[in-house]
Amino acid sequence: MRKTIVCLLLVCVLAFSLMPAACASDNEITVYNWGQYISDGTDGSLDVIAEFEKETGIKVNYLTFDSNESMYTKLKTGGAAYDIIIPSDYMIGMLIEENMLEPLNFDNIPNYQYIDEAFRNQAYDPNNMYSVPYTWGTVGLIYNTQYVSAEDAASWNCLWNKDYAGKVLMFDNPRDAFAIAESILGFSYNTTDTAELQQAAELLKQQKDVVQSYVMDQIFDKMQRGEAWAAPYYAGDFLTMVEENPDLAFSYPQDGFNIFIDAMCIPKGCQNKEGAEAFINFLCRPDICAANLDYLGYSTPESAAKELMDPEVTSSPVAYPDEQTLSASESFSSLPIEATQTMNDLWLGVKTTGSNTTLYIIVSVVAVLAVAAVFIVMNARRRRKKARRCK
Repeated sequence: MRKTIVCLLLVCVLAFSLMPAACASDNEITVYNWGQYISDGTDGSLDVIAEFEKETGIKVNYLTFDSNESMYTKLKTGGAAYDIIIPSDYMIGMLIEENMLEPLNFDNIPNYQYIDEAFRNQAYDPNNMYSVPYTWGTVGLIYNTQYVSAEDAASWNCLWNKDYAGKVLMFDNPRDAFAIAESILGFSYNTTDTAELQQAAELLKQQKDVVQSYVMDQIFDKMQRGEAWAAPYYAGDFLTMVEENPDLAFSYPQDGFNIFIDAMCIPKGCQNKEGAEAFINFLCRPDICAANLDYLGYSTPESAAKELMDPEVTSSPVAYPDEQTLSASESFSSLPIEATQTMNDLWLGVKTTGSNTTLYIIVSVVAVLAVAAVFIVMNARRRRKKARRCK
């Protein structure tokens, strides 16, 4: 009888202790976003997350990724639950195809009304069921005017220029890297032709000798500090970078460039869908959107927010290029699985080709053999000592 009572008490205590954790999900969301991609209160800006928490009482756990591919891998492999993710257009298309997103309840997102028609019914989400645009922007060439000429920076070939060897940065993900090579070769960013993908890979291999490193978010700091002279990066970030380093300039390469939309989505397995929709609705509110993008430098999909923004930002030809400039742009589409796998395999070949990789493998093998030899020798000595003691 005593054992029964004790067991019941333990069950009650355990259940009581778990109640706050279970209820916490109703008052908490986890956001998975690009690094440096929300106004955080620095430099007198609005702390968007703090303001949302104050207005709603919903706590925000904020985590970051550095590429669509790394975000996709994290979602695919599981092990973490996110309530909101903010991927780019082509990745949203892939997530929809793989049934990895929740349809949105737009009754909880009335501020969707402020999203301009031009940003609705996009190819990646034609029925506007799974995503709400967050920002739009472009990828261009950022260069240091102290070392790189405007003439050289007019083409992506600048990133292959041996005069800048060791001072060039390159995107560390296949889709963006291949797009730059495809621009030079005159191919579509959405080609599925194996021969064209192979040509792009060969061109990327030729670039390796001049590349300082393959990076993503680190481009921001390296270019800002003058550690590199030329790199592909996002127009929105350039406007922040140039404030700290006025020697930086931005170019829309004549070969062509990527234009993108990043949008807010709710992944399958989310813990608090209504809380996530409340956060999306909050970010769509024109005053919040304006304050957020004034700080970020990225372009807004809302005319109502644009009217509230700093005219210096909205008049920038970098953040809001004219139609003639945009005519050279192309957006990414979700590629078939076969083409994606081909690109990934070719990218691995690009990254692992060259003497440095071979040397690394040789050194690693020698190191492993050396460690193994040490253990064999030590083990032999121990056996000899034991044999002597036995005698």
